[in-house]
Amino acid sequence: MTHPSIHAKTSPDKIAYRMAGSGQALSYRELDECSNRGAQLFRSLGLKAGDHIALLMENRLDFMEICWAAQRSGLYYTAISRYLTQDEIAYIVKDCGARVVITSEKCADVVAPLITNAAEPMFYIVDGSRPGFRDWNTALATQPATPIADEVAGYDMLYSSGTTGRPKGIKRASENNPIDVPNPFLKLLCANMCGMTSDSIYLSPAPLYHAAPLRFNMMAITLGGTSVIMEHFDAEEFLKLVEKHKITQSQLVPTMFVRMLKLPDEVRLKYDVSSLNGAIHAAAPCPVDVKARMIDWWGPILIEYYAGSEGNGVTVSNSQQWLSHRGTVGKAVVGSVKIVNEEDQEAPTGEIGTVYFADTPQFSYHNDPEKTKRAYNARGWSTLGDVGYLDDEGFLYLTDRKSYMIISGGVNIYPQETEDVLITHPDIADVAVFGVPNEEMGEEVKAVVQPHDMSRAGKALEAELILYCRKHLSPIKCPKSIDFEAELPRTPTGKLVKRHLRDKYWPKSEKASA
Repeated sequence: MTHPSIHAKTSPDKIAYRMAGSGQALSYRELDECSNRGAQLFRSLGLKAGDHIALLMENRLDFMEICWAAQRSGLYYTAISRYLTQDEIAYIVKDCGARVVITSEKCADVVAPLITNAAEPMFYIVDGSRPGFRDWNTALATQPATPIADEVAGYDMLYSSGTTGRPKGIKRASENNPIDVPNPFLKLLCANMCGMTSDSIYLSPAPLYHAAPLRFNMMAITLGGTSVIMEHFDAEEFLKLVEKHKITQSQLVPTMFVRMLKLPDEVRLKYDVSSLNGAIHAAAPCPVDVKARMIDWWGPILIEYYAGSEGNGVTVSNSQQWLSHRGTVGKAVVGSVKIVNEEDQEAPTGEIGTVYFADTPQFSYHNDPEKTKRAYNARGWSTLGDVGYLDDEGFLYLTDRKSYMIISGGVNIYPQETEDVLITHPDIADVAVFGVPNEEMGEEVKAVVQPHDMSRAGKALEAELILYCRKHLSPIKCPKSIDFEAELPRTPTGKLVKRHLRDKYWPKSEKASA
């Protein structure tokens, strides 16, 4: 366990990152030089440890170069989804206090309107020149490839939506650590449990702006291995790459399993995947039958973990544990799991309650002390808001998810944000948004609307509302379909009883686990 700057000395020509489609590659020496120049550039711009940058771009080598430059100069780096709207991106850039924003030609159109005459943030583009943007590569070339004098570890600060509908940055306290101090959980999961070493060839199939793909891509290089990054996920292409590069580990979400299992057998089984010895998955519940089929196909190499970007606790289950405790998300490996009932007392084994973690690192939501406070109880235990129970061996099972949060293809979607947009439409009196089953994505977004005039209910209004929503939010947050009701169920105090609506769309056997 070390830092890529050390591997650059011992194995300078070894490939650190390779793009799966284009074949473009970056050696450890080149990564070290690029990240040094980036760190030097940040310092020349006046950025010091504890400052923030933001980056928004597709999967590409520059993405990882910039993250490593920020990591070795003590900066917080916020990766933003390129599928967000201009308003959503503008909010995150302002909220995180980014002093520098770096994008690419492919993503520049949505970033360009954010540029003002203000001195900061400074806007850069990585592949060329464009009015309003500074040229990142030209600026890099003027900097020395030697380390800055005051190297200190920086951290990602990624955003996760909250119940208010606005995303919140999850901030780890700056500890002034040396740049080679590893994340203890990632070391445990990647090295100890998944067997990743300097000989590993890791395949990254997901967008790099998500927490797990970004962190696993950095850990693979910390360990001295090679990471092959897919520009975008394709089920058959994934299998082809495993065979081509003799991939040893990968990190996936259940939707990817579903898509691979849906390939015709003559396609799915023609690729040699025997080199795989670790497949890590999380982000969404994996249907029991899907996971069982994957273990039958790939062998007992699946490793599931339950955790949030908050890093406040982790459970892990290997395939052998899962096969004897089907449906579990594992036992605690960071902190200890506490199940708390409605009376705020620790619940006995087998009883369902809110899942808390004790004896774990503290975290905070950037610029939101109230949300941070709500995440903790009087004992100092923290929760992500999930509900579940422990069995008598300490294995955790989740029976519900954060307050009707929708998980579609491994992406968290918070209904409040969609509801806040739809309720502003002049024809809507009330609205409820929640997830409904989708075989491939796990869940999809459904809206139930109470129109001011029920005579307007129908396909025309449904299409109008979906289009209206898409003008304000990224498509994944918008309803795939809308139903109409004369009145939505609310308590006398005005609280929406969403379960009464949602349960109509879920099979009884899935309600407990959905």
